[in-house]
Amino acid sequence: MSSKKDKKPAEELEQNAAQQPETQTEETAAAEETPNPLLEELEALKQERAEQEDRFLRLAAEYDNYRRRSQKEKESAWADSKAETAAAFLPVYDNLERALKQSTADEAYKKGVEMTMTQLKEVLTKLGIEEIPALGEPFDPNLHNAVMHVEEEGAGENTIVEVFQAGFRSGDKVIRFSMVKVAN
Repeated sequence: MSSKKDKKPAEELEQNAAQQPETQTEETAAAEETPNPLLEELEALKQERAEQEDRFLRLAAEYDNYRRRSQKEKESAWADSKAETAAAFLPVYDNLERALKQSTADEAYKKGVEMTMTQLKEVLTKLGIEEIPALGEPFDPNLHNAVMHVEEEGAGENTIVEVFQAGFRSGDKVIRFSMVKVAN
């Protein structure tokens, strides 16, 4: 009998030992399933940090774009105002050019007109405004305004043979087109 009794407690110990790992794994699984509040908070903070960083980068990019756009607008406004101011002086240039073409007996008068014209050209040059080359050049509708067409054997095809009014540009922007006569 004692051997049967000994067997029963041994069997019970084995069963208990076999049940213990299951209980431990169940407890471990239960612990893994129950969320750890610190880990949840950590994940939430990581997500919030990533969102803040994304917002910061977007804001920095937006500011950089704004800065470039405002700089470009400022330069454009300066170029436009410079062109408008120069356009207001171009009739004076035209009148001085006509005065230089007229013959006069008064040398002092002629010298004064030449000096005034030279000074006006210098001011335009300092502003970055240059005369568009036209006479003898091929016709370019982006720079020239053809008001007459003539058949002339000595001139090449689409060549400017006469300039009625000088054109001006500031960089790539045309302030006034050259008014020209084109041959062939």
